[in-house]
Amino acid sequence: MSQQVREFKHGLGLMDSTMIVIGSMIGSGIFIVSADIARNVGSPGMLLLVWVVTGVITVIGALSYGELAGMMPHAGGQYVYLREAYNPLIGFLYGWTLFLVIQTGTIAAVAVAFAKFTAVLIPGLGETNVLLEFAGLKISAAQLFAILSIAVLTFVNTRGLREGKIVQNTFTSTKTLALFGLIILGIILGKNAGAIEANFSTFWDTTWTRVADGKIVSIESLSGLMVLAAIGTAMVGSLFASDAWNNITFTAGEVINPKRNIPLSLVLGTGAVTVLYVLANIAYILLLPVTGTPDAQDVAGRGIQFAASDRVGTAAASMILGDTAAIIMAVMIMISTFGCNNGLILAGARVYYAMARDGVFFKNAGLLNERAVPGMALVVQGIWASILCLSGTYSDLLDYVIFSVLIFYVLTVTGIFVLRRKQPNAERPYKAFGYPVVPALYVICATAISVDLLIFKPTYTWPGMIIVLLGIPIYFIWKRAGSRAR
Repeated sequence: MSQQVREFKHGLGLMDSTMIVIGSMIGSGIFIVSADIARNVGSPGMLLLVWVVTGVITVIGALSYGELAGMMPHAGGQYVYLREAYNPLIGFLYGWTLFLVIQTGTIAAVAVAFAKFTAVLIPGLGETNVLLEFAGLKISAAQLFAILSIAVLTFVNTRGLREGKIVQNTFTSTKTLALFGLIILGIILGKNAGAIEANFSTFWDTTWTRVADGKIVSIESLSGLMVLAAIGTAMVGSLFASDAWNNITFTAGEVINPKRNIPLSLVLGTGAVTVLYVLANIAYILLLPVTGTPDAQDVAGRGIQFAASDRVGTAAASMILGDTAAIIMAVMIMISTFGCNNGLILAGARVYYAMARDGVFFKNAGLLNERAVPGMALVVQGIWASILCLSGTYSDLLDYVIFSVLIFYVLTVTGIFVLRRKQPNAERPYKAFGYPVVPALYVICATAISVDLLIFKPTYTWPGMIIVLLGIPIYFIWKRAGSRAR
């Protein structure tokens, strides 16, 4: 059988699809980013509010994407929605940014997180163990181990959808149960009277703690519009921890009954993760005071704001489990990040496959291998993610693109309104919940957060926009090269 006539196999049921949503969302973020959120808002009530607002926005986005997924159950997902709602250029700019930074940068960051926490058990794999230095570039054991993990997961996924699905289901089930176990321990058994008193006496006292070189520069009390500004900027972390829920749309060509199962998996997956994230933060504030000082000698004194290396999950677990917490949390985060990366690697390659079929990506990435998966797209993705691991710039790149990610989400949900007008008679087995109010609410909220970031964190926004805009000349160069080849 020639590669050109191979087709995707429909092997993902509702449970598998939901596991991809949950597994791609839960990485290391829930165990870390609450520290930065706490520094931005300074109170338990606001910390929880940031996570609740993030969860509501995410679930609303998922409800809205369901209509597009039902209309266009094709490999590539969000790339296809943007292409059809607007034009091929807009679709390409999303795919370009996804490949250059969003998907591969996240894969690199998650892989390095996996290596860092493995180093708790095997110190030789730490970032401080520099194995090679060339032209000012230092390559550590952690970076090489991260690349090895990417290579292993890429290989597994080239062997077929079934193999990737087994890894995804196994690791997602394990980490979800482990996170739930930590939550139960924290809420029922590990309550700290001192933390509860400190947190509930200042439950809504919003402050912005500015830090430089590991020391507090200022603590500013907030009110009025500045509270909204602080919430918006604090959501950078929670949005990243809640991102990648849209990855299931990339695999639509392999989902059984996609018109039903993709919308359902989006809602079930984002809803479950939102509940887990809010409960995890409730456990945190029952175990640790939100406010603290960076030079405190104990975990409680540092609080959530200044947990060592921002590892809030480890700090909270130490209040229950003592000295064994670091090892237990390391194992838990290793499982979480490994499973997360499997979902990202599995799904991302399907976008590049769709782009290649449209003539705007490497031609061979648009072919399926003998196992009916886009093998070359998986390999190209793995190579670029590995390069980002070596460069060490993946975390900076991810900071830069949060603004762009939000803009693409806004454009995609707005695409529902555009397609209702352009294709009024198209089949819509699922219609966006609460249309037009609920999708419009998502667009307004996500746009407001984007404007907030544009004003208060310009270093997070303009570089991301530049990355997106660089795709415009690349698109026309690629199209011209394709025309000449034909």
